Amino acid sequence: MVTACDVSEDALASVEEVADRTTTDLQEAAASEVVVIAVKPDVVGAVLDELELDADQTLLSFAAGVSTDFLEARTDATVVRGMPNLAAETGTMACAIAGDAGPAVEDLLSSLGAFVRIDEAQMDVATAVNGSGPAFVFYLIKAMAEAGSQNGLEPENARTLAAQTFKGAAETVLQSDSDLETLIDAVSSEGGTTIEGMEVLWESTVDESIAAAVEAAKSRSEEITGNHE
Repeated sequence: MVTACDVSEDALASVEEVADRTTTDLQEAAASEVVVIAVKPDVVGAVLDELELDADQTLLSFAAGVSTDFLEARTDATVVRGMPNLAAETGTMACAIAGDAGPAVEDLLSSLGAFVRIDEAQMDVATAVNGSGPAFVFYLIKAMAEAGSQNGLEPENARTLAAQTFKGAAETVLQSDSDLETLIDAVSSEGGTTIEGMEVLWESTVDESIAAAVEAAKSRSEEITGNHE
């Protein structure tokens, strides 16, 4: 059973359809086997001060930049730190976790998408890749859709084609054992249309720009983490 807890009635109203029950009583929510904390980093300490969890429970933290050490010093529960992303809303989330996640946590995360286990030290880069990553992908989808629209497609058709192309390409990567260069080659036949477009990308600095965006997000995550150690 999923119990949602928040001090805001409006926030609770927004999750009524996906929660079995809602409450403003923190201790009522704290009785769960897995307690998920998804709040702003600067209020994590205050929330944990009010949570009385024991060693038989698991605290799953989705608070960006809040280290496992910080969490473990404030609870007796088993701590799992996670970084999900926006796609949890559609059951296609990518999530990175650090810590001793048991079957209950695994089942919860699997119901929302896919997850990978990483070391705590890798959490800042995971925050950049899959946490911030959806915004970077939305930017690229927008660019492709606008290019299609500028060349004659109806804007809504261009949006659908661009978004579905990203979705299909991502699913192909996940289902294929081939590396990404091989997949690019599979689409880029000599003398065809794709290779002409790829030549433009290969000669550009788009890969460097994406790397810089990831690095910037990672650096900011490191700064936030430094404030919660």
